[in-house]
Amino acid sequence: MAGTMKNGTAAAQTTPMMAQYLALKAQCPDCLLFYRMGDFFELFLEDARIAAACLDIALTARGEHDGAAVPMCGVPAHSAESYLARLIKAGHRVAIAEQTETPAEAKKRGGSKALVGRAIVRVVTAGTLTEETLLDARAANWLVAIAEAGGALGLAAADISTGRFEIAALVPGALDAELARLGAAEIIVPEGFSYDLPAAYPTPDGFDSIAAERRLKALFGVATLDGYGGFSRAELAAAGGLLAYLDRAGQGTLPFLQPPRRRAASDHMMIDAATRESLEITAAAGGGRKGSLLDAVDRTVTGAGARLLAADLGAPLTEIAPIEARLDLVALFAGDGGLRDMLRSKLRALPDIGRALGRLAAGRGGPRDLGLLRDGLDEGYGLHQILERIAPRPMLLDALLPRFIGHGALVDILRRALVPSPPIDASNGGYIAEGYDPALDDLRGQGGEGRRAIAALEARYRDETGIAALKIRHNAVLGYHIEVPARHADRLLKADSGFTHRQTLAGVVRFNAPELHDHAMRVTQSGAHALAAEAAHLEELTAATLARAAEIAATADALARLDVAAGLAERASEGGWCRPAFTDHPCFEVEGGRHPVVESAVAASGDRFVANDCRLSPDNRLWLVTGPNMGGKSTFLRQNAAIAILAQAGAFVPATKATMGLVDRLFSRVGASDNLARGRSTFMVEMVETAAILAQATEHSFVILDEVGRGTSTYDGLAIAWAVVEAVHDLNRCRCLFATHYHELTRLAERLDALSLHHVRAREWKGDLVLLHELARGPADRSYGIAVARLAGLPPPVLARAGDVLKRLEAGRAATGGLAAGLDDLPLFAAAAAKPEEAPDPLRTALDAIDADALSPRDALDLIYRLKRLAAEGES
Repeated sequence: MAGTMKNGTAAAQTTPMMAQYLALKAQCPDCLLFYRMGDFFELFLEDARIAAACLDIALTARGEHDGAAVPMCGVPAHSAESYLARLIKAGHRVAIAEQTETPAEAKKRGGSKALVGRAIVRVVTAGTLTEETLLDARAANWLVAIAEAGGALGLAAADISTGRFEIAALVPGALDAELARLGAAEIIVPEGFSYDLPAAYPTPDGFDSIAAERRLKALFGVATLDGYGGFSRAELAAAGGLLAYLDRAGQGTLPFLQPPRRRAASDHMMIDAATRESLEITAAAGGGRKGSLLDAVDRTVTGAGARLLAADLGAPLTEIAPIEARLDLVALFAGDGGLRDMLRSKLRALPDIGRALGRLAAGRGGPRDLGLLRDGLDEGYGLHQILERIAPRPMLLDALLPRFIGHGALVDILRRALVPSPPIDASNGGYIAEGYDPALDDLRGQGGEGRRAIAALEARYRDETGIAALKIRHNAVLGYHIEVPARHADRLLKADSGFTHRQTLAGVVRFNAPELHDHAMRVTQSGAHALAAEAAHLEELTAATLARAAEIAATADALARLDVAAGLAERASEGGWCRPAFTDHPCFEVEGGRHPVVESAVAASGDRFVANDCRLSPDNRLWLVTGPNMGGKSTFLRQNAAIAILAQAGAFVPATKATMGLVDRLFSRVGASDNLARGRSTFMVEMVETAAILAQATEHSFVILDEVGRGTSTYDGLAIAWAVVEAVHDLNRCRCLFATHYHELTRLAERLDALSLHHVRAREWKGDLVLLHELARGPADRSYGIAVARLAGLPPPVLARAGDVLKRLEAGRAATGGLAAGLDDLPLFAAAAAKPEEAPDPLRTALDAIDADALSPRDALDLIYRLKRLAAEGES
């Protein structure tokens, strides 16, 4: 293992080294500490045990501390990123402690036994990553901070890999929905945060709204934040916590952040966490993109475009003007295949300039990132030259085009300064182009002359010694040296040979010589000076680039928007999708609607997806859908929810025609499973989700409900389903598709004016069930449950017995009027719900008015006496 000591010297150095290690560890006690020792990062004590188990690497020991052996493990520095990725994925934070001086500098500072200085240069967490190898190029990486102040919640989110920065005020019920939208890589909250967020990391720093306001003004160089939105104290506190956390992660180096964008709840369609999961919008049920709506729609050719498309689908718009602007741009590329192909071809070759900028701003970039920006900005200008010739142009394209120009001076200097393909690592130089700096060219010339002189010297030494195998080599320890096979070493070991012995290894012996030393010094000095000159140029070029960070970020966003529009046009062209139209009344009229995910799966198997219509209007806003399992009810429900999402995200939709009123909130209760971690059964999960829908859905919402009430007894389930249908119809008055096996609910069509009956068609043919997947008006004649069971492979004796039992049950229902007998005379839901209000309870009113956080101890004591008095009066 690297870093181990030989000849018993470990104990002599353990104490100062462990003192340094423990001092660094104390700065980040919540992190695993990567402690740089030469070519390795070492971990000690408990950190070593944790890392060794997580990374499946050897756990060894080194020296002693407090009388016990010190556990140790290590990873090579050159491949540390892969190990970091595994630790971060496992939920750990890692502090990086680098050597801040060379051993020679340490020796000069403190003598031969001086310890090399080290300092923590960075804290690596899931939400603060910028490296290409640690990030998914097609997914955003959000760090989210949440704070509360004055009874309100504030949220701040940043993707530091691109600089995106959002701030929002939230009501408590919207927190889960917003976190689900962002898919946060990491969540931080202040210590003592009152909301239950098991995945959140509590940190004490920065959640101060007053200090945060000052910090934001200074960061963006403004006298007031009003131009970004009227931020509440809770929002400012969240932003302050976010900035403090980023400060700590970068050890004082703050990454690039765009000016904050304030998100209001009304800006986008509200979609709660349960709905996102059931509709599989950006992630499939099994995890990952494959099988999700995003995967079925995504035809983007850049990572930035893929990230923006995911954001669009995650937050569909709720204003017609910006939706139409996006649709106009999609329509431009959908109507011109040649233009679309040309644009996509050019975009495909573009680098990810947003993330290259993020790495440079975070101090983790290098020459290659400058080269990527040079090439990307140059190509962006080329696209501007092509797209500006389009006439007439969509309004959104007109708004995007100015973002591609204005980088000419920067591109010119980067083109002159950098070689065509700059390296990732700057440490070895070679990235500044010849001719950019004459002084640097001279230094390189001197180094080249020195290397040529050394090559000539090698040839001369071979002739003079008669050793054909003699070579002049170079390494980081010895520098330039002469190497000969061991069998020839005697000739150079003679006192008068002019060679000085340096090192003996198995098979070879190494020497130095005065003339070689002189040439080597010239090469080394010129090389060092050249590296220093290149480093200075790199710093200048980086500073010049970051001075235009906001403009470059705007160009990156514009390129991503073009990619999204062209990709959506490509998808529409592939599938024959149509442009949705919007109206100002809450309708939802879709002809030939299809589910893109299911359609792709069906097509892959060689079958044809059966399209269906959906026509919801104010007087026909609730559809009750019956029919057999596997008949397509759930697919029909989901496909219409997906169409609503796509339309308001600014995409064409999988239908032959679609017209709809805007959806403010989308709810889905389709399928459920136990949530064991929170102590909830399947039925409990179903009821919680249904309760959320009934409490939050408005007349402008779109709701899909599938099999409500099926998780309990038949009578309980039917009663709940009956009441839910009535509540959706009479109270929420939203557009709703309600799928059920409770055929008794079809009687509600006689009582509820805006409810209509539909079913998925099926037929039995020679004992086999044929599922037609077509939607028709009216109720299903039966559920075909036994036929579906036959398809599933239930044993024939079980099926026969089930058939006998079913006949008896149906006969009993016919004799008694069925489960719904006696419900015909039930008062209407609206009338039953409109009961006279009870007189207010003084005790409850007093309790509701208490602001517990504002009470002093004296006030609290007085309040207790008052409540006891009210309770006594109530009893009397």
